[in-house]
Amino acid sequence: MDPLMLAVELWWIAPVAAGGAVASAVGLRRRSTRSGRRLEYDAARHDLKAARQTAVERRMAVKLARADVARISAERTARRATPEQVAGAKRMLRAKESDAKAAAADVRAKQVRLNAARAAIPAASAPRPLERLQAQHDAIVVRWMHYETDPGLQIAYPAMTDVRQPATAEYLRAAAHAVETRRAATGRVSASDFAAYRDAVAALERALEAAEYSARVQAGEAPQTSSVWQDAAHDLISRSTEAIDRAADAAASAFAAWNDRRRSDKR
Repeated sequence: MDPLMLAVELWWIAPVAAGGAVASAVGLRRRSTRSGRRLEYDAARHDLKAARQTAVERRMAVKLARADVARISAERTARRATPEQVAGAKRMLRAKESDAKAAAADVRAKQVRLNAARAAIPAASAPRPLERLQAQHDAIVVRWMHYETDPGLQIAYPAMTDVRQPATAEYLRAAAHAVETRRAATGRVSASDFAAYRDAVAALERALEAAEYSARVQAGEAPQTSSVWQDAAHDLISRSTEAIDRAADAAASAFAAWNDRRRSDKR
């Protein structure tokens, strides 16, 4: 057969094959989404998008606050504003700047969570993210129930079952919220519902840890230290570690560039 005629007759094969590959990839992703394998990853993407939007809004709020400070300062020069108004505007600016820094840090944290969720997308035979989250929730509840059902623990740590204790009351509120978000995360679970349930379980675990620590303090088993100093020390260590990591990365990059230049010179 004439090669030209053969090419004309078979022109449709390549587009159909390419379309089939794309359709297969889309179908695989949709099946993965429906099965819940990508639920944690989709929730992390949802969180990152919301965090970025919040960061943009807070940066804009800082710009508006700066403009307000400049305006009121000019009015103060013209004696149409009081020193108290200028001081108030500057306090608002500092608060907006703190909010913007917190939002930027939240974006970085959400990016790390997204990377972790991408790497942790389970295989077809592995438990789904919602199943793992429910198991984590159940384990926290079982841990709490030990204090309710074990007479020895009740005697050793009476604060754990005393609803008048602030830490215990906070745990019970977190437990109720976790149950509420778990009920919402049923059926065809959205990324936002999963994220709300995930955050509620994390808050529940923190509340239980705080209640246990408070009960140990009251039982005389743990020292009641100043959380302010602990947080300051932790922040200092974190910043030092980050600075060391950045310095190590810079040194590694410089060494790699130096090696590349040596190779180029030898050539």
